[in-house]
Amino acid sequence: MNQLLAIRAFCCIVDNRGLSAAAEAWETTPSTMSRHLQHLETELGVRLINRTTRQLSLTEAGERYYAACVDILQRLDQAALAVADHGDPSGTLRISAPLVIGTLELMHWLPAFQQRYPKIQIDLSCEDRFVDLVAERFDVALRISGPLDDSSLVAKTLTVSELILVASPGYVARHGLPRQVDELSHHQLLMFGANPEWRLNSARGDAVTLALKGRFRTDIITSLHSAVLAGMGIAAFTRATVQPHLQNGQLVHILPDYHAGQRHYYALYPHARHLARKVRAFVEFMTQYYKAK
Repeated sequence: MNQLLAIRAFCCIVDNRGLSAAAEAWETTPSTMSRHLQHLETELGVRLINRTTRQLSLTEAGERYYAACVDILQRLDQAALAVADHGDPSGTLRISAPLVIGTLELMHWLPAFQQRYPKIQIDLSCEDRFVDLVAERFDVALRISGPLDDSSLVAKTLTVSELILVASPGYVARHGLPRQVDELSHHQLLMFGANPEWRLNSARGDAVTLALKGRFRTDIITSLHSAVLAGMGIAAFTRATVQPHLQNGQLVHILPDYHAGQRHYYALYPHARHLARKVRAFVEFMTQYYKAK
């Protein structure tokens, strides 16, 4: 049996957390995936995966072998790219993105990207945790945060966007337009996550800390977005997220002389001497997209 094929099958089983899901990803049968796994275990003389009727779990040896296999496969893929770096970017691009980019901003960048690069297939996973790109086999991750600490990953800054306060025209019509920071205490302030306050900074350099009090809190960014569009109150979003809504009149910029801090938009990818063309194309596209905003 092909040793490299068996290694790829083993990694696929681990990545998909089971034989059936791995078989579906490979468009084959669970028994075929099982034979690849048995071949490896026989060759190595160790059990790599504990099997029960309900789940699979890596043994200690399996964890070490999986980490080594991921590294080997990535090196082989990069070696192939080094001698085949020609033609249009193509293949499946696995992207990890926070919910705000993968939902609220997706409609503004994905169609244009796919029109420009029709040979690239997008496999997008949306969640706000910081994924392990290498272990989870992602090609690139988009992240929104403060300045990043040193990392083993390449961190390409796409843009730096201010957090601004917005509300719907309907809310402003019912409750009035606040013109001073102290007037916000009389308004419904929509809260996101566990943050108990906004630290507002003015263009003149003044800073005001405002305790958040309101009747709505959520830890899902799309819920916050729906709430502010529905006229439930005032919320803070990055300018990059709500700029289209400001332009089409769906939202109103509240206290435009103030912002609630800044967020950095990053593209993260592993260090590689020969960066895959599909990754390079995506990072360059997103850089230009945010530069134009």
